Formats: sequence, C-alpha cells, structure tokens
Amino acid sequence: MEEKKRCAWCEKDDLYRKYHDEEWGVPVYEDQKLFEFLVLETFQAGLSWYTILKKRENFKLAFDNFDYKKVASYSEDKIQELLQDAGIIRNQLKIRAAVSNAVAFMKVQDEFGSFSKYIWQFTGGKPIQNNRQSLKEVPATTLLSDAISKDLKKHGFKFVGSTVVYAHMQATGMVDDHVEDCWKRN
Repeated sequence: MEEKKRCAWCEKDDLYRKYHDEEWGVPVYEDQKLFEFLVLETFQAGLSWYTILKKRENFKLAFDNFDYKKVASYSEDKIQELLQDAGIIRNQLKIRAAVSNAVAFMKVQDEFGSFSKYIWQFTGGKPIQNNRQSLKEVPATTLLSDAISKDLKKHGFKFVGSTVVYAHMQATGMVDDHVEDCWKRN
C-alpha cells in the first residue's frame, strides 16, 4: 500500500500527521472552534506548534473546553491557578491575553453576529487557495494577515501579531497552504 504524500512539516510523528490529515487547512466556521485555535495560536507564539499540540488536551481541560464565555469571566484566582498548571504553557501574559481575548471575542460577536462572520469577511467567506510547490514558499505573514492583525488589535485582542494570525488562518482553513503534491490539496 502506497503511503500518502503529505506536507513535509507534518512527518515528525503520528500526532502531527493526524493533525495535518484531519484539521489543518479545513475551513472552520464555528465560533467555539475558532476560539480554540485563537487560544492555541496565542500560546504558540515563540514556540513550536508541536509543543502546543502535545499539550492540547491539557489546554482543553485548563480552559474549560475553550468555552469563551467561561474564559471571559475568569477571576484572578483562576488565573493564578492556570499559572501553576504544568500541563499548559505557564506564561502570565498569554494566560491574561486568553482571558481578555475571550472578552474581545464576545464583543466582536455582538458587533458582527458571530466571530466567524467577522473573521471570514477578510477572505470573502471562502478559503484562499495558494499554489505552494514546497514548504520554502509558505510565508510566515502576508499583507492580509497584517491587515487582520491590525483589525483584531483595534478590537482589543492581544498576542495577535501577523505571524500568529497567519498561523490561525492556516489552521482554520482561511488559507490552503498544502503543498502542490500533498494529498490534502483541494
């Protein structure tokens, strides 16, 4: 049986391959899942995505299944509890950003009807199909991720620089950066 050809970055192990095959680049329109990826991408800033994937279940438990309404109401005691949780990345600025981003997330929902409507407006509601021949061609940022980052910050979000935003776009299928010979290529 022939092995599926995948994007080279995911060949580290089964965890990475499973994420690549089942999630990365699949369009996400559900607010709860968009918030999950926003939290995970925030914590990924400066770290490898692999590190975050390995701790994903711990993040899910620590952040109440990524329930943004619960996260928005976290008390100082809950923040201190998270700072002691060895199962997640114990970065105070990132933990506090997750809480304030949950508040900003709900404000965007109020303004636009859903976070999904807000974020997908930047691509006209459809994934951007890129034609990357190799991983070397995949950028860390684009003019669009710059614009989205700026707009998110205007709406009160933190830890949403252009690199984080582009990674979020890839993870949630706003852009398709699967390389040309990857079996997941749409």
